[in-house]
Amino acid sequence: LVCLVFDHYMVFITIILTAFFIGESFKYCPSSVASARSSRFSRADGCFQHVQMTAFAKLSRYFRRLVNFKHMDFEFAIWQMLYLLVSPQKVYRNFMYRKRTKDQWARDDPAFLVMLSAALFLSSVLYAVSLWLSFTGFIKFFLWVVFVDCIGTGILFGSAIWFFCNYFLRRTSDQDVEWGYCFDVHLNAFFPVLIFLHVILPVVYPFARSITLLGCIVGNTLWFVAISYYIYITFLGYAALPFLKNVHFFLYPFTFFFISYVAILTLQWSISDAIIDFYRYRIGH
Repeated sequence: LVCLVFDHYMVFITIILTAFFIGESFKYCPSSVASARSSRFSRADGCFQHVQMTAFAKLSRYFRRLVNFKHMDFEFAIWQMLYLLVSPQKVYRNFMYRKRTKDQWARDDPAFLVMLSAALFLSSVLYAVSLWLSFTGFIKFFLWVVFVDCIGTGILFGSAIWFFCNYFLRRTSDQDVEWGYCFDVHLNAFFPVLIFLHVILPVVYPFARSITLLGCIVGNTLWFVAISYYIYITFLGYAALPFLKNVHFFLYPFTFFFISYVAILTLQWSISDAIIDFYRYRIGH
């Protein structure tokens, strides 16, 4: 079953990325064409508006750096991970600097992705020990976390938000949101979720579960905090784009999840019990 899910997601990923990059490879940014005529420096973007690199060229450069560890800035990637937990606004300031210097919102350094993959592996080991999974169960769990929880949801949410922003939230039509930036925002928001649900939860939950009510409160609260982080960091990511309007829409789900959190606590239903049982019996064995 896991192999089948893995194959389907890889096909899905390939189709989406291929269609996107083919479309972007033949498209120039309208603002770039206008600035090429005027040959002026745009203070709105803080960068020279030359003809942008195609998406294929950006992807090629990204993968060239992916196979060369000497070109990756792991120290800066660790700095980003730390500040995503304590002050995520500072991380998005760096995205603005990248736009001004490299004319690109999305990351061009794969170090963050490599570090996130390592964190996923280590957290999967922690979960496997906590759930007493076999080696085969650990492999299944790790593949599920990487290709479904992280990449699959990233492609789904990133593509939906990319479409929504470009068609409904742009102030002007001369700039658009990069798909790669949407995926980066997801990865940023996913890291705190990983810490709360794949590091803290498997450590504290076995002790809290011995008391039914306490286990329910601890488990559901960790889920609520993790989702709140995801919503807030996603909001900050799109609020950093100066050409988008009404980005407060990204905060609306918070109200729904808060009401759901209170209702679930009132019913004393543990989300963590359901998810952990799913991991243990449907994936881990």
